[in-house]
This record gives sequence, structure tokens and C-alpha cells, in this order.
Amino acid sequence: MLEHLEFQLSAYTDPADVFHDMDQGVKGFVVVDARNARAYERGHVPGAISLPHSQMTEASTSNLSRDLVYIVYCDGIGCNASTHGAYKLTRLGFKAKEMIGGLDFWVRDGYALGTGPQEQSTGSIVEACGCHG
Repeated sequence: MLEHLEFQLSAYTDPADVFHDMDQGVKGFVVVDARNARAYERGHVPGAISLPHSQMTEASTSNLSRDLVYIVYCDGIGCNASTHGAYKLTRLGFKAKEMIGGLDFWVRDGYALGTGPQEQSTGSIVEACGCHG
């Protein structure tokens, strides 16, 4: 049981822990919105980068640091873009965790949203995330 719980803590985080770490200025992680760019513009975790999971490739992630942990989220229950994104980043050699509950739980916990387009591009961003038909 202990091994299972250790695995879960290594692979998942939640909005409360992410908010706390951001609020305390903890370094060493980047929050990644794995949804499409339009969804990101409507509302996202403040400070998150937009990197749709369907566009995660060697080329689109070439400017990301491999020394950081990438906290990947999507809409939440009913959307698996965060799972796809964390999987793809891990396959590409990055350290990634999935933020359980996604943006839905972020909002339910009462945290503010950022809106508008990403200020700096982290790679090739397109409109389709591929998590919804």
C-alpha cells in the first residue's frame, strides 16, 4: 500500500498544492494547460503555459527545461488532455505530474483564473487539443 501511495504522490498533485506552491514562490515547476488555445484564452491557471497535448513533440518542447517538473491540467473530469499531456511529456524525457480535477477543481477551490492569450509561446500551438471529438 505504501508503494502505491508513493507512486500516486509522484504522479499526481491537486489544485490546493499547486496554488500553495505558487503562492509561496516555490520554484522548480511549470503549470501546463494541455487544452487547445481557445480554451486557454477563456480561462486558465494564472502563469500556466499553453501547450496542447496534441502538439507535444520533440520540436514543440525543445525549449523546455528538463530540470523542471511540469504540472499538466485540462478541464477536469470528463477530459483526458492532462493524462495525454503528462504521458507525452514523460515519454519525451520530462518529469510530469497530472493535476487531478483540472481547471474544474481549481475553480471549485475558489482560485482565480487568468484569461487571454499566452504572452510567450513555448512552441507550436494550434487550435485542436484532440481530447474532445
